[in-house]
Amino acid sequence: MNTGLIAILILLVIIVGAIATRRCVEFLIGGSLLAAIFMYGKDFLPQWCTLIQDVLAENVWIVLVCGLFGSLIALLQESKGTFGFQKLVSKFCNTERKTLLTTFIMGILIFVDDYLNVLSIGVCMKGVCDKRKIPREALAYMLDATGAPVCVLLPFSTWAVFYASLFIDQGSVKALGFKTGIQAYIHAIPYCFYPILTIAIVFLFALGVMPKIGAMKKAYKRVEETGKVYSDASRKYNHDDRKGYEEDGNIWNFVIPMGVLVAIAIATSNLLLAVVVSLIVCFVLYVPQKVVALDDFFNLIVRGFADMLPILILLVIAFVLQKVTEGMGMTDFIISVAKPLLWGPVFPAIAFVLVAALTFTTGSLWGMSAVVAPIVFPLGAVISANPILIMAAIISGGAFGSHACFYTDATLLSSQSAGIDNMEHALTQLPYVIIASVLSVAGFLICGFVM
Repeated sequence: MNTGLIAILILLVIIVGAIATRRCVEFLIGGSLLAAIFMYGKDFLPQWCTLIQDVLAENVWIVLVCGLFGSLIALLQESKGTFGFQKLVSKFCNTERKTLLTTFIMGILIFVDDYLNVLSIGVCMKGVCDKRKIPREALAYMLDATGAPVCVLLPFSTWAVFYASLFIDQGSVKALGFKTGIQAYIHAIPYCFYPILTIAIVFLFALGVMPKIGAMKKAYKRVEETGKVYSDASRKYNHDDRKGYEEDGNIWNFVIPMGVLVAIAIATSNLLLAVVVSLIVCFVLYVPQKVVALDDFFNLIVRGFADMLPILILLVIAFVLQKVTEGMGMTDFIISVAKPLLWGPVFPAIAFVLVAALTFTTGSLWGMSAVVAPIVFPLGAVISANPILIMAAIISGGAFGSHACFYTDATLLSSQSAGIDNMEHALTQLPYVIIASVLSVAGFLICGFVM
């Protein structure tokens, strides 16, 4: 049997099993081991361990950024600066609609990087949402839907820089006469249907116009009947929750470190540097005030880093699975299946579905875009498909993967930031993902025939 097909079957088992049992880690580990058996035979275990080492070495930046973000969150909570911020924001956010709209606006404003967006807004708004009895699932959806979907629509984000450099090397894009990759990227933005529709849907959700559907409706019903903003399954992520949101706290102990974090991230495009400097600012602020004792300060850094380990373990195993399935030829198999369906007007829609499927099944957003782009652009040129629509389809497919895949970094960090289980987050936002996806395919089909 074709190993690419075997890889797809393994991923389907992982997806169905994780959704049915809500045990994501176990199925990811089991699936990656099973894939390694097909890939490496009797040497699968040593090779699997080597892959873990390689993944850790290649993704040390992600481990450090996420772990130190956990440290920063622990310090902000201990200083009670979050209480000061929550108390101030609560004066305005006195209804569910205002609270969700504020979260939405912050998601639009902090656009430079989806990690920064998700992690910083989560710590800002979690307590405010709790006070208004808004399910954590709704907060996680707001964080995820204003992360990558916002970043890809702005030509000065980390996503834009990546895709611009990817597109400008493609022959059919160069033929359009664009002088820079960013110029090409800007022309594709109006046709990036998935991120545009996702932002529109989450905005309507914040206004209360978009109805609560499926698991999200059940989450709201749970809050209404029990008062619990998160389920019993998510209790393990909230062992340090403080109940007294009316406690006094110096708002500057929150605003100054967060302001420094955002400012340095925007100015340098170096999120790791921004987090480290914010930790130094916390030390300068908290220790002289005796808000946090010297010994406690470093203990909190360690504890906060440790709080992020469950998410980091998921990410590492997801990256291992991605490497094994790529080695089994899954991407080439899917592309070979899609080739007979080629037709100019429908090609952008097929490109979107292809990239979306690959990013969803592998959790590799930029990686799959980089693999697919050199294939779909020449194919599109042969059948006279519009290269601008192809660019938009690849961007949209990457945004879909970031938003929808239940073991990708954005989804995991959104659930961690909101303090809920990642499968609960993935399932509660699934109906809205499906709506945006179906409408996106329709948008690409219409434009494919018109343009």
